[in-house]
Amino acid sequence: MINSNIHTEIMSSLSNIEASEKVRVLFACESGSRAWGFPSRDSDYDVRFVYIRPKDWYLSIDLEQRRDVIERPLYNSIDVSGWDIRKALRLLRKSNPPLVEWLNSPIIYVDSLGFAAKVRSVLPNYYAPAACIYHYLHMARGNFREYLRGDVVWVKKYFYVLRPLLAIKWIEAGRGVVPMEFDVLVETMVDDPDIRQCIKDLLEQKTAGEELDRGPAIPAISQFIETELSRIETASPEKQAGGNDPEELNTLFRETLESAWDGT
Repeated sequence: MINSNIHTEIMSSLSNIEASEKVRVLFACESGSRAWGFPSRDSDYDVRFVYIRPKDWYLSIDLEQRRDVIERPLYNSIDVSGWDIRKALRLLRKSNPPLVEWLNSPIIYVDSLGFAAKVRSVLPNYYAPAACIYHYLHMARGNFREYLRGDVVWVKKYFYVLRPLLAIKWIEAGRGVVPMEFDVLVETMVDDPDIRQCIKDLLEQKTAGEELDRGPAIPAISQFIETELSRIETASPEKQAGGNDPEELNTLFRETLESAWDGT
């Protein structure tokens, strides 16, 4: 749950962005550790959104040179940033995992004009499991090499390796789009009860607010990670480039543009 004062501040920030940038926020959600289910007491609020500008913005000869991201400085632990609808739909065409995760966030701040439901309805036509596996493998491998090698590690980074590895196992099992919630991934994809308990113990420490900075490696979890990385790197398919017919996304863009600024 999001504290009511924080929720009010987030909604105010989104409203201010609409007014100052002359955009309409179509969808906004919580991303990161709070949506994944393993926040610390001092975790930031990672607010991500998709927005649309007025029609004339898109009818411009310099459209491709115009910025398609809105970001605001971190303030009061609230980190707000968003993508223009064209950027979001281009990334959807490539089965972009972060965008897919946003759509499945358990914490939604804004869902306007039925935008999220429309995107979810076309997602199966663009969802590419191999591309998602490649993304999650890159994430897991990078965090492992940077933070989890040796006898002393950055303990909280276990979550940032475990989650993408379990996401890959979810995809490999043919379960479709990866759920946001970390505990769902653990319960579903970790068969070994001892490993599952080790992960749960670590999760309880993090959510209780314990410092999980540098500390001794956890052998059982480290071994699980190394085994999974080795297996996935051997078996994972090549990255898919994407490139399905974009016309369905073009239609969604045009219809949303009409609906968002109807009468203006």
